[in-house]
Amino acid sequence: MKKNLILCASLALLTFAACKQTPKEDYGWLKKGIDAASYQMKFTTEEIADSGKLPRSIWTGYDMDFLCRQLDKDPAMFKDSLRIIPTQKIGQRRFCSSIHDWTSGFFPGSLWYTYELTGDSYYKDQAIKYTNMLNPVKNYKGTHDLGFMMYCSYGNAERLAPNDTVPPALIQTADNLIGRFNPTIGCIRSWDFGTWNFPVIIDNMMNLDLLFYASRQTGDPKYKNIAITHANTTLKNHFRPDASSYHLVSYNNDGTVERKQTHQGKNDDSSWARGQAWAIYGYTSCYRETKDTTYLNFAERVADLIMTRVKTDDLIPLWDYDAPDSPETPRDASAAAIVASAMLEMSTMAADGQKYFDYAEKILKSLSSDTYLAKDGENQGFILMHSTGSLPNGSEIDTPLNYADYYYLEALKRYMDLKGISYKDLK
Repeated sequence: MKKNLILCASLALLTFAACKQTPKEDYGWLKKGIDAASYQMKFTTEEIADSGKLPRSIWTGYDMDFLCRQLDKDPAMFKDSLRIIPTQKIGQRRFCSSIHDWTSGFFPGSLWYTYELTGDSYYKDQAIKYTNMLNPVKNYKGTHDLGFMMYCSYGNAERLAPNDTVPPALIQTADNLIGRFNPTIGCIRSWDFGTWNFPVIIDNMMNLDLLFYASRQTGDPKYKNIAITHANTTLKNHFRPDASSYHLVSYNNDGTVERKQTHQGKNDDSSWARGQAWAIYGYTSCYRETKDTTYLNFAERVADLIMTRVKTDDLIPLWDYDAPDSPETPRDASAAAIVASAMLEMSTMAADGQKYFDYAEKILKSLSSDTYLAKDGENQGFILMHSTGSLPNGSEIDTPLNYADYYYLEALKRYMDLKGISYKDLK
């Protein structure tokens, strides 16, 4: 009898210990984020139905004194670059200027991710509708942003609803993108405006996924080779010794550097928050596609820079790491979402991946809080608040951005995949 009592007591203790050691993880913040996103995406599609337009942000104005404080400049030094917003537009939903707007692919892409996250076919139908709107972009040659425009829309369609029309559209787009490549310089040209001879911006790293896809799809290495050459040239010239990135490098025709700038940041020597995000995301993708550890090692350097330089408690960075640390300085939720998505992928590659996963998780919890996550039916239907587009140009300051929503949803999906959970597990 005594033996049996001891055995029962031991089993009870073991059972209690096992229960104590495996508490159920609280995913309330995750469900909240997905539910808010799906509500906002449905709200938006119903509001803009049959408009033929793609949401981009909300129109915002600016105060000249505020800009001077943020940039530490006299108004005369940057007033010519400012975009005057008509008063009647302020607070209204801002649409993409056309399907050739560099942000046009993000809204369809967000619909694809909402469908993937929830399994609700409503979002699939809407994603198909808005993706099809971009079909003419496959013929467009006037920008480097073709990866943003077509791979975020058609690329997700290829994953989630493949059909025979998608690969040809993406390959044709890739052909147009490599048409902007200069072999002497070793880069794909970014902008066709301005006084630069051959401008290349760090954002251009985000268009390389389209080229990697085209090589996989066709078996032709030319696309991948151009992507690698562009990545290597950018690695050589875009970064400072601490791994922070200039926004823009312009090249002379012989491949030498004409000048280096931070066009959308505080000044040429500052670290523009979204520029650092593009860098970590781009080089993580390059490692995924090539398995060249040069790219992973560098992505880790950029990640460590971000983790050192971002001083905010919630890890949502100021719009520029060198911006004034004051209550009026805008955050950039878009930069945070991009970093979270990149770090989640990098966490599966790096030897010390857990620290990147934990950092990304904290970002996502912050973005899913009331501070950044919009209430249902507010924020003109966008998911996240408090992003910054181009402050030196007085454009999209402290406002939602469609690409903040896109990378937030992508990061949520990557997080759930790594955790091995689905939306139904959250109910």
